[in-house]
Amino acid sequence: MADLNSVRVVEVCKVAPQPSSPEDHSATPDALPLTLFDILWLRFAPVQRLFFYQISNSFETTTLVSKLEASLSIALQHFRPLAGNITWPQHSPKPVLTYVQGDAVSLTIAESHADFHHLSSRSNFVEAKEYHPLVPQLPISHEKAAAVAFQVTVFPNGNGFSIGTSMHHAILDGKSSTMFVKSWAHICKHLGDDPSGSALPDQLKPIFDRRVVQDPAGLEPIFLNQLQNLDGPNNRSLMVTQFKSPPSDAVRGIFVITRPEIEAMKQWVSTKMAETIKNEKQSDRPHLSTFSITYAYTCVCLAKAEEKQSDKPVLMAFTLDCRSRLDPPLPANYFGNCIAGRSVVADRKGLLGEDGLTVAVNEISEAIKSVDSDGILNGAETWVQILYPAVSSEERFMGVAGSPRFGIYDTDFGWGRPSKVEVVSIEETGAMSLAESRDGIAGDVEVGLVLEKHHMQAFASVFAKGLQDL
Repeated sequence: MADLNSVRVVEVCKVAPQPSSPEDHSATPDALPLTLFDILWLRFAPVQRLFFYQISNSFETTTLVSKLEASLSIALQHFRPLAGNITWPQHSPKPVLTYVQGDAVSLTIAESHADFHHLSSRSNFVEAKEYHPLVPQLPISHEKAAAVAFQVTVFPNGNGFSIGTSMHHAILDGKSSTMFVKSWAHICKHLGDDPSGSALPDQLKPIFDRRVVQDPAGLEPIFLNQLQNLDGPNNRSLMVTQFKSPPSDAVRGIFVITRPEIEAMKQWVSTKMAETIKNEKQSDRPHLSTFSITYAYTCVCLAKAEEKQSDKPVLMAFTLDCRSRLDPPLPANYFGNCIAGRSVVADRKGLLGEDGLTVAVNEISEAIKSVDSDGILNGAETWVQILYPAVSSEERFMGVAGSPRFGIYDTDFGWGRPSKVEVVSIEETGAMSLAESRDGIAGDVEVGLVLEKHHMQAFASVFAKGLQDL
């Protein structure tokens, strides 16, 4: 185990957006009103990620840090609202993200003599608390909340460094947060090479226009009223909800499901369902995607590993990107939250049975298909009432953070692909993290978990055996 006191804070910098020309400045707004998709996450705990980078040769810490700091300033020029704060003025019906001259992002510079190779390895379990000193705390008070905070930790004995990110979920969903970090990485990698100094490729240029998000069902006031009553009544505090703390012996693990294994599971489920669906319409057939198979298999393995003697159903929940599903659709580069939730209440005995994978896939498939049949916002008035109690409950809530579609391992600051990426905050929500494979093999998926040590060992055994039995 790494020494938790081995991380020494060298400096806490305030990084402001690099000044831009009047034309560029006017293209990026200084204030962003929160939409219905943002408001849902107003009291949700910040999303924390940790990127580990191995450097093959010796490096100058000062050079590395100065390059990351300079490129962050340039990146914030394109994403200026992120340097601001969320406030909820008394005269305003809803919170707003506002940047004013002088606002800046917190960037912590730290040094650690912990074992870099142990922390960044994907082949061993890491105690959850070992990552705590490597991610920054997001400044949040009753009156205002920062949008983002970052930490760079250098491991001089391990030829590597980590970048910890904390992001307010009411400002960024997974796609938007990935877009920003990739923009920062792109600028850092090309710093000094790019004649324009700060150009971004089209796929990384954010669109901030909030007018494209409509609220025909009047969900904004419903969400706000429910959130104010979480610790209410009429509580306009911006403090986030405290979710459950991980057990003291909690460990983190990363598991890989290969594309051939996913295809084999698809075939197995398809065969199992063949008799049931042979007389049904094509639209009634299960949604056998990489996501539904990976998510279902992990949920089944979790249920088996925890060996709960209970008849209580298992709550599974996930989100879907709405940008292309709204009418009219939003631009792919829309910056902010644009995700909708779907939940599944699965029979525990069904998941534990020999057809558990089929049961789980079918439930998830039905939830995904309901998006097209019922509409993306169907049942949205219950999202706050489902989300916050479920995540705070001591019962396992099988949620999902991240997506293989984000391409998180393509985040190259100039020192190559990350050796490991972890979603640190899943230890508070009980969710699993999903990402594409670090090895760059198309179709492979990484699953990240935080469990009590004995449950993690049991999960690893069940997970491996299930794949072998294919």
